[in-house]
Amino acid sequence: MKSLFDAETYSEIKNRMANLSENSQKQWGKMSAGQMLYHCQLPLKIALKTEPIKGRFNPIMKLFKKSLYSDKPWRNGLPTASGFKVTDKKDFNKEKEVLESMVSAFHDKKSQTNWNPHPVFGKFTAEQWGKMQYKHLDHHFRQFGV
Repeated sequence: MKSLFDAETYSEIKNRMANLSENSQKQWGKMSAGQMLYHCQLPLKIALKTEPIKGRFNPIMKLFKKSLYSDKPWRNGLPTASGFKVTDKKDFNKEKEVLESMVSAFHDKKSQTNWNPHPVFGKFTAEQWGKMQYKHLDHHFRQFGV
């Protein structure tokens, strides 16, 4: 599994994001491209500790912890946790700029060894954090064909 901490993978994600446009068509799901960009910020906010997690999470979600960073891609159309659902209109350009900044800020923490526990899933290693963030971005970029 690729990691957002890897320089080559980081470059790949930045290039894929650059190829995303407001007119990119979703392959599945309900979100617009702007909503997806905002949604992708939420796990990064948790990792970067810029915002507390919102919404309620079913304790059964802990059973899926290993799938967050495993090599197996997530299937299309997985349900979204209530705190991560985005239904209001989002400005594509603004959300893209914010996500680009957050991806860079996360990548810059590649040497960090001590991470706070995730509020739902608990402790992750740096390697797991890097893989999990890449996997989430990859899933949604594939959703929009980039």
